[in-house]
Amino acid sequence: MKRNVTIALDEETARWLRVEAARQDVSVSRFVAELLDRRMGSAGGYEESMKEFLSRGPRELKRKGTTYPSRDELHDRAGLR
Repeated sequence: MKRNVTIALDEETARWLRVEAARQDVSVSRFVAELLDRRMGSAGGYEESMKEFLSRGPRELKRKGTTYPSRDELHDRAGLR
């Protein structure tokens, strides 16, 4: 079901909105609706992606039989000079 919504914009924002809608050859109402639809889709996609990522178990960062480098090895700058 479609609903009408009234929003208050400053003149500069309203002018930008009318120009952008005209560039895309759509009404201001359609432009705002599509903008909000895209925003809603990206917000839900982020949450689903985060849930999927967090549902994975921990991952080993090194190969079996190897050790992590020491702190001194990690911070040795001589090889970079």
